[in-house]
Amino acid sequence: MARKTRVLVPPAGALLIMLLAPRGGADEGMYTFHAPPLKELKAKYGFAPDAAWLEHVMRAAVRFNNGGSGSFVSGNGLVMTNHHVGLDCIQKISTGAKDYVKEGYVAAGPADEVRCPDLELNVLESFEDVTAAVAKAAAGAADDAQAGKLRKAETAAIEKQCGEATGLRCNVVTLYGGGQYMLYRYRRHTDVRLVFAPEQQIAFYGGDPDNFTFPRFDYDISLFRVYEKDAPYRPAHFFSWSDKGAADGELVFVAGHPGTTGRQLTVAQLEFQRDVRTPNRLRSFAAVIAALKAYGAKGDENARQAKEQVFSYENAQKAYRGIADGFAAGGLMEKKKKEEEDFVQRAQKLPAVWAEVKDSWARIAKAQEALAQFHVAQYVAESTVGRTELLRRAVAIVQLVAEKKKPNGERLEEYRDSALESLALDLYSDAPVYKGLEKTLLVACLEDGIAVLGKDDPFVAAALAGKTPEALAEEAVEGTKLLEPEERRKLVKEGEKLDAKKWAKKIAKSKDPMVRLALRVDPVLRALRKRWEDTVKSVEETEGMKLAKARFAVYGADIPPDATFTLRLAFGVVKGYEAEGTVVPPVTNFYGLYGRSAAFGGKPPFDLPPRWVAKKGALDLSVPLNFASTADIVGGNSGSPVLNAKGEVVGLIFDGNIESLVLRYLYTEEKARAVAVHSAGIKEALLEVYEAPAIAAELGAPAAK
Repeated sequence: MARKTRVLVPPAGALLIMLLAPRGGADEGMYTFHAPPLKELKAKYGFAPDAAWLEHVMRAAVRFNNGGSGSFVSGNGLVMTNHHVGLDCIQKISTGAKDYVKEGYVAAGPADEVRCPDLELNVLESFEDVTAAVAKAAAGAADDAQAGKLRKAETAAIEKQCGEATGLRCNVVTLYGGGQYMLYRYRRHTDVRLVFAPEQQIAFYGGDPDNFTFPRFDYDISLFRVYEKDAPYRPAHFFSWSDKGAADGELVFVAGHPGTTGRQLTVAQLEFQRDVRTPNRLRSFAAVIAALKAYGAKGDENARQAKEQVFSYENAQKAYRGIADGFAAGGLMEKKKKEEEDFVQRAQKLPAVWAEVKDSWARIAKAQEALAQFHVAQYVAESTVGRTELLRRAVAIVQLVAEKKKPNGERLEEYRDSALESLALDLYSDAPVYKGLEKTLLVACLEDGIAVLGKDDPFVAAALAGKTPEALAEEAVEGTKLLEPEERRKLVKEGEKLDAKKWAKKIAKSKDPMVRLALRVDPVLRALRKRWEDTVKSVEETEGMKLAKARFAVYGADIPPDATFTLRLAFGVVKGYEAEGTVVPPVTNFYGLYGRSAAFGGKPPFDLPPRWVAKKGALDLSVPLNFASTADIVGGNSGSPVLNAKGEVVGLIFDGNIESLVLRYLYTEEKARAVAVHSAGIKEALLEVYEAPAIAAELGAPAAK
């Protein structure tokens, strides 16, 4: 029977019913827009946004599909995010002659706005609970593996039908570890152009020493514009601007797309994160960073090519070190063990509930033991492919053609019909690919694989085919034709014209060394993926659904789901904290920026870009620059707008402090803080440092007539 697909947000009456669900706790929570914390907000702050406020915020918020958040801030399609979220595009449109990362960029007018080669923005239009359909599809499955396949087929069918009916990007999102499945419908935007970017040195002021700290003095902002049919897009919803900005003690909201949290993981799952996943990430990051820095040290152009990736991996490395320190401190695990013990004891008092979940913890623990046996091998394989532009695209070509010959519900998720437009944007991108950088990354990843797994590991052995990493990288990168987007497109088109057997025979005869490399590693990638889906993911979803129902029965519906890179609403207050025997104030200003530079003699990483030195006298140094709040955020929230109760922009999230890194697994507002650029500081620098009055005036402005 055909499924009816609702295109619009549920009517106000339906929304209000969901909004009145009971909530609890302090400022903890990354709440979905289908179950926001109205009751708690009303009780604690005397304010509860209505359905119109929520819909406005939902449809003005933007997801940067390459990782990060943003928002519409004018009626002419102007989008605000962080510099480090926009850095991928800024790097791709830069050259040795025009290094926008180093020098910054200010578009003089619409004709100067530079198109990003492969950036996709998503805006959530509506949502629908499809849990019943997904659960029904898996009912009666013989085992977890079959249940996983049935859920996969059903979610693929829902996405396909939705996409065909609406023309939107449709994704079924798993929440509560399998306890809820939501269909999210997004409007896609792929004509995105750079309007403004400061120099990276001021966007990431203080470098690694200041990263994940507070007080901060960063101008971490970039502005883009969405176009449709070669004209600025006119969004129905965009945020107005507060020139006054956030004040100490003020209630603020963050609307963004937090990446991943694990607050509802079992103790066994957390132990896996502590003992296997986190140490593995740190080892891998160290190897890649060392290789990238060695490459960058060979010359200025090499350094420019590698700079964005060095920044990204060092940022991830410091974040995971903070997580590792949080685990090592002991308090996190002890608290989680007590929470789990309380959950078990309460569930045992409800016979019907206990009968469903009594074996769930043990089954999840067994799945973690199974995962520990192959997780490092899977990560080495997938990260080697993911970190190298050419190999990633070669694997995508090989897999895409093969997967499209299967029924939609049986494909790997990234090749479902609902994902193909986004995949094509990346696969056929004309962004520059640097051969030297590609070789460096491929060698570094394979050498890391040899070091941790040995040359006989199936992926490592298949990749090398008897060669050294250096010889393989030289052959594959220098000999491939995949540097050209049209060559990639040609291969896919040829494959789509053939049946599965003829395609397999044709591609097997390819003389392209990168394609041959992809063909060798593809079976290993698929085997590892299947092992994970059958023995880990399927178990976690089956038991996660049971535990979610039990948690609702025991504690009520006051716990938001873990983050899944979907739109969430968080809240908090602008607030400092106590540290090292003193009080850290919640707001910094331009005085502090120049003072910090002077204290270090203007030496890197505390040097200021030349125009910031020249324009010091033009700035009102008392204007706020950064501020801290208790809002609940994690990675992925970068670029989120910070809003006041009126829905006005008062800031722009760009980081958290060191104490916030454990928020992935445990919320605390004692010292953990979200860090944002202040809206007043954003405008002050646009006007006085960058002399961009037209851009400053556009913030919060309606569409031009």
